[in-house]
Amino acid sequence: MLGRYIFLVGTRYGISHRHSHLVSFISRLSTAGLVIGVALLILVMSIMNGFDKELRENILGVMPQAMVYHRQAIADPEQLMVELKQHPRVLAVSPFVQLQGLLGYQKQVAPVNIFGIDTVKERATSKLPEFLPQGTLEKLSVTEAGIIVGRGIAEKLNVVEGDNISLIIPVEGNASPRVKVVNLVAILDTHTDIDNALALMDIATAAELSGYPGQITGVRLKVDDLFAAPQIVRDIMQTLPAEYYGSSWMGTHGGIYQSIQMSKNMVGMLLFLIIAIAAFNLVSTLIMVVVDKQGDIAILRTMGASTAEIMAIFMVQGGLIGLIGTSIGLVSGVILSYFVTPLVQGIEKIFGIQFLHSDVYPITYLPSEMVAGDIVKVVVTALLISFFVSLYPAWRASKIQPADALRYE
Repeated sequence: MLGRYIFLVGTRYGISHRHSHLVSFISRLSTAGLVIGVALLILVMSIMNGFDKELRENILGVMPQAMVYHRQAIADPEQLMVELKQHPRVLAVSPFVQLQGLLGYQKQVAPVNIFGIDTVKERATSKLPEFLPQGTLEKLSVTEAGIIVGRGIAEKLNVVEGDNISLIIPVEGNASPRVKVVNLVAILDTHTDIDNALALMDIATAAELSGYPGQITGVRLKVDDLFAAPQIVRDIMQTLPAEYYGSSWMGTHGGIYQSIQMSKNMVGMLLFLIIAIAAFNLVSTLIMVVVDKQGDIAILRTMGASTAEIMAIFMVQGGLIGLIGTSIGLVSGVILSYFVTPLVQGIEKIFGIQFLHSDVYPITYLPSEMVAGDIVKVVVTALLISFFVSLYPAWRASKIQPADALRYE
């Protein structure tokens, strides 16, 4: 009965509108601040998680997770791939030929990073087929001098599928560059920055252009843990001759990942401070409620309520305001996180603008990925802050003396 009485009185104080106008306004303001802080923190953390997911699943689904190179060329790739697959943490391997070149069409020129791929074995190590029309890789393997380019390259050159493009491969020394006319088989659209530089060819055609026909540049690895890729490469290098060397995605895209993580931590910290500021507004709200309710507190004390019970009543009120604000913020943040991607895409389509460009950002759209653990952290933190900032006003209420409060009633 005692707990019920404390809860009922505290709840009535928390949701009652029978305060002065100033107290009611400040109470609504502090609740709104908590709602905005919680909702924004959930939204921003979801966006950061979306960037992280796109990096891991899209960019690293197309670009190699780890690579083993030879300083010249690998004449017998099959034996090397068998050896590499014996490593317990290597899930799949595929050969590649890597070239740097220029693509030219009419008066436009674009630099490209060309990967010659085995269209059959590549499926085991990358997600390329997911970003291309069905049957594209098969078409690439049978098309003479076929090429696939990223959408950014295609837009820069103003080319479409079926166009013939000039490919220029520089040669070391004073030799003339190799020039070949290639046919555009398809356009790769991953909505990431790799669309601005990546081109794909059949491995045999790329090997001829490299100057080492029938040989490959290196072997691509798919590993069981992305973050263990550097260590896996180091382990493999200890078993191979000195002319081999390796690299991992940490060297090519690790900077992007670190930037995403740093941004997530910094923005998270700033928004947690916003929640803290909003929660501390509860202090002023509850102090004003204590002043407004001095007469009620005095009456409760004369009826036998202890200082602990008075303190508990205002703790319930502060906790209730925190719970209401956090709950509304939680629902709002989840809704915003769920609809932010189509909402931004709709705005871009209506106004003909693009907020994220692949030459500045790693992806060209605003992703969102809600993680339950992050949402729980936000909610628990907001509730704990609301609880602890209620301690001082509740303590002040418990120290009110009935005689002093009723003197002028």
